[in-house]
Amino acid sequence: MTSLSNSLSADAEPQPVIMAVGGEVSDFFALLKPRVMVLVIFTALVGMAVSNVHIQPVVGTISLLMIAVGAGASGCLNMWWDADIDAVMTRTAKRPIPDGRIQPNEALAFGIVLSVGSVLVLGLASNWLAAGLLAFTIVFYAVFYSMWLKRATPQNIVIGGAAGALPPVIGQAVVTGSIGIESIVLFLIIFIWTPPHFWALALIKSGEYAKAGIPMMPNVAGPQSTRRQIIYYSLVLFPIGLAPVFLGFGGLLYGVTALLGGLGMLAFSVHVFRNREGEPERKAALGMFGFSILYLFLLFSALLAEHSLGLFRTVIA
Repeated sequence: MTSLSNSLSADAEPQPVIMAVGGEVSDFFALLKPRVMVLVIFTALVGMAVSNVHIQPVVGTISLLMIAVGAGASGCLNMWWDADIDAVMTRTAKRPIPDGRIQPNEALAFGIVLSVGSVLVLGLASNWLAAGLLAFTIVFYAVFYSMWLKRATPQNIVIGGAAGALPPVIGQAVVTGSIGIESIVLFLIIFIWTPPHFWALALIKSGEYAKAGIPMMPNVAGPQSTRRQIIYYSLVLFPIGLAPVFLGFGGLLYGVTALLGGLGMLAFSVHVFRNREGEPERKAALGMFGFSILYLFLLFSALLAEHSLGLFRTVIA
């Protein structure tokens, strides 16, 4: 485990964690970051669908479940490691560990068991390439991102975003036993989408990140530099979002969605850049954050619909 390069300042001491005996099932489930698990299942499923390879439903279901459990395990280990800063930030203070409902050692054991179990079962159910990718994702998020990058560099979200972008790659590996251009492009879409998505929220949560000693981009480079970078990433995201059309695995429905959604991301990023103070700044940042979620959901939904419901219509012959 890496040491912390940015410890909490003296005036931002977290409240001591109250030890609990055991915990409710719902508390352990909360450790898995269930909303993130849903996104992981969804994007992994799309990675399977665009591969256009038949897989037995039972194998596919078990594989998706193990990918979700692996993602939940990494989230659990992240909460175990981040319990000190979670206690400082209002957004996370009610999580099971800082709130005293789960003991840190319980969370650690829970996360390790789920990590090992999910990788082994995925390997036995599908193949060891998919299992290896899942293991890499867990280690990357729980160790490299949580224990090092998050507290060491304002590029934490940029580099750490690779973990959240890997589920489509794992999904394709499950059904094909290999990594293809389709899942690589989906990886790039999520990877480039992550910084503008999170930095929009960081603009209005910068005070809490500063209190917790987390070097998020607005705290280090400043809000204005962060706004410019949001625009830059949105500009790069636009053509990458359209890449599936030109590569032949995104059809008309996807193409229209990617075009309108990409223009929407650009419009919201410009809106964030222009609104720099007070309530207009907050509304612009929240608008960008909310639309970015909708953008990714619609983009992947269009691909899923085209490849699973027979809605694919070729755009480029």
